[in-house]
Amino acid sequence: MNYLSVGDMAQSFQMRQHNLQLKTAMTTLTEEVISGIKQDLGAAVSGDFISLAGIDRSLTMLESYDIATTEADLIAGTMQQSLQTLRYLNDGIGVALLSAATTATKPMIDATVNDAATRFDTLISTLNTNLAGRYLFSGAATDTRPLPGADVILAALSSELSGVTDASDAITRIDNWFDDPAGFAATQYQGDASHSQIRIAEGEVTRIEITAIDPALRDAMKGFAMAALLAEGLFSGDLEARSSLVTAAGERVIQGDDTLAGLAANLGTVEARIADAKVRNGAERSALEIARTELIGADPYESASALEAVRTQLETLYTLTSRLSSLSMTDYLR
Repeated sequence: MNYLSVGDMAQSFQMRQHNLQLKTAMTTLTEEVISGIKQDLGAAVSGDFISLAGIDRSLTMLESYDIATTEADLIAGTMQQSLQTLRYLNDGIGVALLSAATTATKPMIDATVNDAATRFDTLISTLNTNLAGRYLFSGAATDTRPLPGADVILAALSSELSGVTDASDAITRIDNWFDDPAGFAATQYQGDASHSQIRIAEGEVTRIEITAIDPALRDAMKGFAMAALLAEGLFSGDLEARSSLVTAAGERVIQGDDTLAGLAANLGTVEARIADAKVRNGAERSALEIARTELIGADPYESASALEAVRTQLETLYTLTSRLSSLSMTDYLR
């Protein structure tokens, strides 16, 4: 009878090869148990990667939309807070100016216009709000501060009033300077009139079309600018003219609050649109992740069972290797 024997070196090689195969299988199954995704994607999709590639592309796009909507939501929310700050500045000062004009006393007028002048400085600072290196009211020129300081604006406005003779003329010139595109908007605004588009979803873009020269914001500035000029000494000594200008300032502050409310409402509509896009993108992402898992997901029970089987085989191999390694000639001859 012929016997086919396996030499020691061949046997050692076979056992090492089997050990490597088991370790590789254990690593693969461990990754599948941890990630829940099959490691052999080619086998999972039967060699057709078109569907998987499409899902991965859509998920990548949704990730970029998520970043864009988060940024847009932060910008719109901060701008909304700025508008609320401007409305807070209006709170009570319009009525106070009208009341001061009614009393027509110098101390009352001086105190009220000084308060309004301080608020005008805050108003300009608010419109120069910077969020993470981005000026919010500069249109597309987000790296440029939209307005100079309040003192610079008042100096330019004072030049426009050169030679003014009465309160009526001053009121007209101030209104015209803020309303005329060649006035405040051309000489003081340092931003860009255009607005950058923000893509918030597939085929959907939005713009936040508010700059420091928005008509509603210019209306809000008029009354404070009038009061600030009075605080700097306009018509000093002419109580009647100062009283008339204070009345006009109070009326414009109150009117400006109404325009600010409308601007805030329009911005709220943009915020709602961004929020809706975030919800839709989140729902689409969840659906795509489920589809991806169904396509290449590993069954946790199946993977865990296979892992346990491989572990048992590996332990058996180690035990067998250990026993073979301890063989001696004496044991062989017995």
